Amino acid sequence: MRLLDKHNVRAAVERIAPATDSLYYGRGEISDAYWQRVANAPEYGWIVDEIRAEGARLLNELPPELTDELFSIYARTGSRLEYERAYFERRRRLNTFMLLSLLEPEEEINRNNLHETIRVMLDEPTWCLPAHVKGRDIGKTIDLFSAETGFALSEIACVLGDRLPSSLVEEIDNAVSKRLILPFLQHGPHNWETARHNWSAVCAGSIGSAALLRVSDTDVLSEVLGKALTSLEYYLEGFGEDGACPEGLGYWNYGFGYYVYFADLLKKLTRGELDLLRKPKVRSIAMFQQAAYLHGDAVACFSDSLPRIPFHGGLTHYLAGEYSEMEVPALRYAAGFADDHCSGWAPAFRDLIWFDPTKAGAEWGSASRYLPDAEWLVSRHVTASGRRFGFAAKGGNNDEPHNHNDIGQFMLIADGTTVAADLGSGEYTAAYFGEGRYDYDCNGSQGHSVPIVDGCMQAAGADSFATVLEAMTGEREDLLRLEMSRAYPMSGLKSLVRELRWSKTDDVPTLTLTDEFVFSGQSRDIVERIVTLHPPVLAGNGVVRLYREGDDSEPAALLRYDDSRLDASIEQRSYRDHFGLEKAWYAIDFIWRSPELYNRIELLFEF
Repeated sequence: MRLLDKHNVRAAVERIAPATDSLYYGRGEISDAYWQRVANAPEYGWIVDEIRAEGARLLNELPPELTDELFSIYARTGSRLEYERAYFERRRRLNTFMLLSLLEPEEEINRNNLHETIRVMLDEPTWCLPAHVKGRDIGKTIDLFSAETGFALSEIACVLGDRLPSSLVEEIDNAVSKRLILPFLQHGPHNWETARHNWSAVCAGSIGSAALLRVSDTDVLSEVLGKALTSLEYYLEGFGEDGACPEGLGYWNYGFGYYVYFADLLKKLTRGELDLLRKPKVRSIAMFQQAAYLHGDAVACFSDSLPRIPFHGGLTHYLAGEYSEMEVPALRYAAGFADDHCSGWAPAFRDLIWFDPTKAGAEWGSASRYLPDAEWLVSRHVTASGRRFGFAAKGGNNDEPHNHNDIGQFMLIADGTTVAADLGSGEYTAAYFGEGRYDYDCNGSQGHSVPIVDGCMQAAGADSFATVLEAMTGEREDLLRLEMSRAYPMSGLKSLVRELRWSKTDDVPTLTLTDEFVFSGQSRDIVERIVTLHPPVLAGNGVVRLYREGDDSEPAALLRYDDSRLDASIEQRSYRDHFGLEKAWYAIDFIWRSPELYNRIELLFEF
């Protein structure tokens, strides 16, 4: 699929006018008037107050040092957090003092801190993270965050124009050329250029955006845009026609966000001649956000996703202006200024300039969707009395981007409590992306609500895949049936069929899980595992009580099983979450007492 013909790109580039800050403001407003209005409008107060509070905090702190010692920690130990915390704190300073310079132009201290922050970033030996340059020529490497940094500085230079010292503008342009434009054109191909996931969108989108804003040479700009558009074609190939992002909603925000940021600049600078948002598949990808939410800001967090992801108000409002079917969630679930631990400039800036106070949004309503390419079934159910439930289940394969071994995994949320959980993403380390990836509970099938067969966990790789036997959504019932024995190649299974039946009655929905195991030759041990986040209680008589966090007065749900055939046990385990914090989780194991060649196990979740 070609996004745009190279001849059309060249012709459009020849007609591009120099980029100015007028790219960013509607209603015919000029920059100063726009930011004065935002600074004083009550509807922007929640985010402006947060920016000001962050500025007050940072005024009392110096920019953190990025030392060689700090950079070397990853190579020595595999730990990323030490360097990245300091690196992202510098980007937080950039965002904060840039936005305060626009909101409070009379405050010289904001401009001084902005200029100082830009200078220390220009002095960084590399804009890349240690995890992304190992074994590579650091001067020729472009990673996600070097591309983002170049885009950020280019856009800040464009937005501020002659309000930024000319010497600093020249340094920015030289650094972007040396660190992004020339390596992109002369030292490739970079491995992300043909990636079918977020890397191609973030890197190509950022480099393309920086070039649109700062490169005046028509030949160079045409070459950059041609290469960037080719990479974005690969990015779109990573999606099926259903638009689902197998990496999860967090990486949808990241990758698709940068696709949209670039598409917007390209469309505006070519006066609508080059429009990357009109592709039907792009429209489907935009709709993934509303499919992925289960309740409030809780998402179907398969793969390396956080369990809760506030939506980006700017990106969502922009897409709602492009696509009439785009749903806008309630504002209370919007991301705040400090929520992005990576402190990306592009989304932070657009959460202001693309924010539309007239789009107040609403709570998520009832909706069920089956995404056939990803093999995800995602369902929200709101009862007549206002109770809210979320259910998600997946088939897929064990060779997906940011893969977890999780064929047959499901999630269940009741009135805000996650009853059956997915741990989501763990702490990113060298080992996390190495040979020991599936030893981590959040990645291996041992940390998912899937069977353990003859002591075997699910195997990784493309040969481990589900076959969807039936997928159905309806007003009263959703159903997903999978054949998933290929995920257990050493288990002696002839077949393993999992059925998840979500019955959505008015006030008392139920989820029935049925697994049928058929062995070849001889029977093997079977353990059904359910993952939950809060301490469950074995109540006797075939009942497990599942409680809300910090509230053991009344269970959020009951899990019923046949105690004449199954022995139940509970084990507390722990994992390190994405931010390096130790978190507890609980494995509820149901052991089949007398397995035979054919075995049928049923578990029932009631509310």
